[in-house]
Order: sequence, then C-alpha cells, then structure tokens
Amino acid sequence: MKTYKLTAFEANGEKLVDESFQADNDDAAKKRGEQLLSEKNLLEKTHRCTSPSGKLLLFHT
Repeated sequence: MKTYKLTAFEANGEKLVDESFQADNDDAAKKRGEQLLSEKNLLEKTHRCTSPSGKLLLFHT
C-alpha cells in the first residue's frame, strides 16, 4: 500500500481537509479521494490529491 495526500481549500486559502490515506495504486487512490471529498461535501471546493511520487491525481479549482 502507498500513502496518498488529499487537501481541500476555501477560496481564501483556509484548509478544509489535509489528510493522508492508503491505497494500492493511483486508480484506487483517485476513487478513494473522490469518495472522501463527496462524503465531506467538498467536490466543488478547490482540492487536490497527490501520489507519493508527487503525481497529481485529482485537481479542481
């Protein structure tokens, strides 16, 4: 398992979510990131999910 990072922000830069989670691969991490954002009603907020190597998996402004 790899550790991925999910962050979400308000327009003023305030962090709403800043957490790490585990996934087997990038595809699973992308799905898990979307699920976490959906559960927290943050899909429309600025967010990103990155892989351990720094690859951007999700991004929304």
